[in-house]
Amino acid sequence: MLFSVLGSGSSGNSVYIESGKTGILIDAGFSGIEIETRLKSIGRDLSNVRALCVTHEHNDHIQGVGVISRRCKIPTYGNGGTFSGGEKRLGKLFAQKEFETGELLSIDDLQVRSFRISHDTADPVGYVVSDGKRSIGYCTDTGKVSHLIGRRLAKCNGLILEFNHDLQMLKDGVYPLSLQQRVRSSRGHLCNEDAAEFLGGLIGDHLRVAVLAHLSESNNTPELARKAALLSVREWGMTSLVTATQAAPTMLMEL
Repeated sequence: MLFSVLGSGSSGNSVYIESGKTGILIDAGFSGIEIETRLKSIGRDLSNVRALCVTHEHNDHIQGVGVISRRCKIPTYGNGGTFSGGEKRLGKLFAQKEFETGELLSIDDLQVRSFRISHDTADPVGYVVSDGKRSIGYCTDTGKVSHLIGRRLAKCNGLILEFNHDLQMLKDGVYPLSLQQRVRSSRGHLCNEDAAEFLGGLIGDHLRVAVLAHLSESNNTPELARKAALLSVREWGMTSLVTATQAAPTMLMEL
């Protein structure tokens, strides 16, 4: 399996995953043109994409979904709550494929299973994507981790996990108290410390790559996120620990 985090943060999120002749996008929170540009930079284009899988209806995750689906005739997968909540911004889709959260989906060479997370949207989900040999877990935009999330991500070979904010930076920053409370809440975002503790519990020989994702540009730094993660993984010979950014895609990584 190959994957790249095309961009991650409060201004746009998208992940490309590929196995065999099948490529999918998880979210498309940039414009269609920007998604194309970022795919081109890793040697891929939208002709590689067989499906768009949406996590939730916030604009930084669905901005480009509608136009990409219509223009490139790509089916869009999501649950009923996400489609209902994002209906106006998504517009008419080429094909709307609604699933029940937790249902196993077969998309050509890939198997995709959603799982419930905790965020201030209708029915937000994370995903585990597998080709039968390797699997990648995607979990951002959750204010807390659950036993279910832990079970779903436990055996993943690649992991994309939210490291949204540093608690002290958030407290000392420019966000008003109400917004700080929203970020810190159980339906907000994971802080570095909680994400690192959770990551530590997922460590094992199966996990080859962990990507620190959805870093806040106002309330975090790559150095702080990585420092927190390293405290959890320092005794484990991890192949790769990568920090995703808002500005550019990660390299195309192989599992």
